[in-house]
Amino acid sequence: MLLSATLSEQTGGAVTPVLSVENLTTSFRVNDEWKSVVRNMNFSIAPRETVAIVGESGSGKSVTSLSIMRLLPKNSSRIEGKVMLGGRDLVSLPEEQMRQVRGNEISMIFQEPMTSLNPIFPIGRQIAEALTVHQNISAAEAKAEVLRLLDKVRIPNAKGRFDEYPHQFSGGMRQRVMIAMALASKPKLLIADEPTTALDVTIQGQILDLIKELQDEEGMSVLFITHDMGVVAEIADRTIVMFRGEQVETGGTGDIFHRGQHPYTRALLAAVPRLGSMKDSALPLRFPIIDVQSGEAQPLETVTDTVAKGKTPILDVKDLTTRFAIRSGILGRQTGAVHAVEKVSFQLFEGETLSLVGESGCGKSTTGRSVTRLVQPDSGQVTLDGYDVMTLDRSTLRTMRRSIQMVFQDPFASLNPRMSVGSAVMEPFIEHRLGSKRDARDKAADLLAKVGLSPDMMRRYPHEFSGGQRQRIAIARALMLDPKVIVADEAVSALDVSIKAQVCNLLLDLQQSLKLAYLFISHDMAVVERVSHRVAVMYLGEIVEIGPRAAVFDNPQHSYTKKLMAAVPVPDPSRRSIKRNLATDEIKSPVRAAGYVPPERQYREVSPGHLVQVEA
Repeated sequence: MLLSATLSEQTGGAVTPVLSVENLTTSFRVNDEWKSVVRNMNFSIAPRETVAIVGESGSGKSVTSLSIMRLLPKNSSRIEGKVMLGGRDLVSLPEEQMRQVRGNEISMIFQEPMTSLNPIFPIGRQIAEALTVHQNISAAEAKAEVLRLLDKVRIPNAKGRFDEYPHQFSGGMRQRVMIAMALASKPKLLIADEPTTALDVTIQGQILDLIKELQDEEGMSVLFITHDMGVVAEIADRTIVMFRGEQVETGGTGDIFHRGQHPYTRALLAAVPRLGSMKDSALPLRFPIIDVQSGEAQPLETVTDTVAKGKTPILDVKDLTTRFAIRSGILGRQTGAVHAVEKVSFQLFEGETLSLVGESGCGKSTTGRSVTRLVQPDSGQVTLDGYDVMTLDRSTLRTMRRSIQMVFQDPFASLNPRMSVGSAVMEPFIEHRLGSKRDARDKAADLLAKVGLSPDMMRRYPHEFSGGQRQRIAIARALMLDPKVIVADEAVSALDVSIKAQVCNLLLDLQQSLKLAYLFISHDMAVVERVSHRVAVMYLGEIVEIGPRAAVFDNPQHSYTKKLMAAVPVPDPSRRSIKRNLATDEIKSPVRAAGYVPPERQYREVSPGHLVQVEA
């Protein structure tokens, strides 16, 4: 009764829901005991409605969607309650009938398309399989329908790309292929599980626009699972907030955003960085942190100016160029090159944060790796703390790297799973012979405390920590050598919104106390605006705009910078009907033929320190 009343109230009349979930509880067997991870979920989805489930990693969002689809392992999971679709309870449906429901009446888009697509089959064949399994059609009819679907999801030259393999597509285009596959049988309900989390901001904007358009055209309902509140505001009619396996608040998206009642809801919203919120601040700002139990904001100290103005830059990069040779043929002759970084120049001062922003493939990470000589540049000058980085031999290079350390995007991949976190943090100190093991242990304990972890955690292993805790461990390890520069390569991109806020605050605190300089590499424009002193926008290996953060964000000049800004999801439910109409082109390829000579670039100064590349 409660479900139908709520649905009627939200949709303006008595409407039969497409999906109705009642008292859904999912448990997993742990040490011969059943442990519930989702408890008493209740919600309905009306025709053409978009319902979002939001919460942090571990809150039960994805388990809820997998329970609806009955995709959890049978031997170690137990699903209770009712999931009603078209008068049938999916929980008690025989497996053979459930197989017909999947992909036919309910389809699902997963977070990582590369692991969802088979790498050994062309994408056309994989989409066609989704059609032939559920429909009695010929191969020719299936191919024609696949081409129509590829056109619908805006994949250019669909006919030419029918026989290409997943690795030949970018992340955004692979996600479009997954959407085409999900839409193949014209489902009543589309479940989108974090479909934009791993994508660049412009590709994310295109995917959100695409889902809105397809929903209008096909009349389907959408269950959207995410931890990005900006995405929720732009796409959801109603929102369900989950916390520790339970549904803590449900309502219209506007009500949730403007009149959220639960402390956890308010904490989530408070941690969302909002583009344009820095106009009154010349310095970086800490993120507000709200206690999820009380809803009270934690007091934050004011950030002070740490930039050493008028001094020699700690890092000085001039005309840095890095290319990767492309070889082909029996003799392996060079036929071209990837122009990953092309004549990039910038300076970084003590206590300053310079952010490099742009889409995947623009050369941000290669720039960071080039200045540390993890990648060998082709030409240019790099001066770091008095070292001429380009001319160092192996021994001196090792010494130089004490002055510059990297924090990578995926801390689990950069931590040895067989090494305790204490040993991992101590290792750089011991390898550089800076003291005894006891000195290393004392310093590691001190740094773990400094990044908000307990020193008694040193005996634990990486898998025993959350993503945010592992990133703190990676930061502690980077600090063991007392570096003057830290290259943070997408260090917060994979983190939940509240964990991201905590790690960003930690980086700002460390900058205050240790006068660290950061080369902050990211595609998250709202986070960049919050933490940066200066910003450099990269496109196809070149810096197209660079300047003080306020100048770049308040007065963007280059067309690519404007495109990046326009693509940022804004946590404002009133924008839900707005489509950005972003161009669906992929970022252009940096591959050039052998012997290609790039044109000389000209820059104009818009305001003091604000330089913009003159567009052709």
